[in-house]
Amino acid sequence: MNEIINKTVKFRDLGRMDYQEAWDYQEAVFAETVALKIKNRNLPSEEQVATPNSLFFVEHPHVYTLGKSGKPENLLLDESGLKNHHASYYKINRGGDITYHGPGQLVGYPILDLDNFFTDIHKYLRLLEEAIILTLADYGVEAGRIDGLTGVWLDHVKQENPRKICAMGVKSSRWVTMHGFAFNLNVDLSYFGHIIPCGIDDKAVTSLHLELGKPVDESEAKERVKGHLKDLFEMEMI
Repeated sequence: MNEIINKTVKFRDLGRMDYQEAWDYQEAVFAETVALKIKNRNLPSEEQVATPNSLFFVEHPHVYTLGKSGKPENLLLDESGLKNHHASYYKINRGGDITYHGPGQLVGYPILDLDNFFTDIHKYLRLLEEAIILTLADYGVEAGRIDGLTGVWLDHVKQENPRKICAMGVKSSRWVTMHGFAFNLNVDLSYFGHIIPCGIDDKAVTSLHLELGKPVDESEAKERVKGHLKDLFEMEMI
């Protein structure tokens, strides 16, 4: 437990960034935060330093990522197929199976020390989902959760045509988080046709622009997601 509680979150929009570059950057910030927590444990309370919190928004070029529990066969492209679709592929250390990132998708990477907020990964995931659900409500789109599945879904109640609009996968060490969510705003969904998204083969994927029937102002959507995250986590965003 932190002696000093810090709910200030440094926000940075990284723009469009190669997945590996963003991963390395995220890993560096994550490692610094964990190292500071470890150092604080060996110091008297008056010498401890508040651990930082960060939130990064980014858009990636076409890329497929496979989580620790994922199955490689859920990627339906071989090496030449990836090249033909100008896509890259990475095995990474988050939870979850395979997912796609690409243009028109808002990817959020919160690197939070949950000791500054609450130490509950389940609650953390539910609040990330809630920020997206509230953002969709701002656009008049009803969304929610499906029992046993992470992420945000449309037609989540009757499930006649359930479709995922936001995928999630996180990692946590010493209550410091990394990775996060991928919210489809103006995404070319054909790229999801080359994977079994999150290992789920009986449900579809969608994008907000298709649900609205028009392109989404991505800057506006980012501000809405930021605002809801700020309120839900009671952050001070800088």
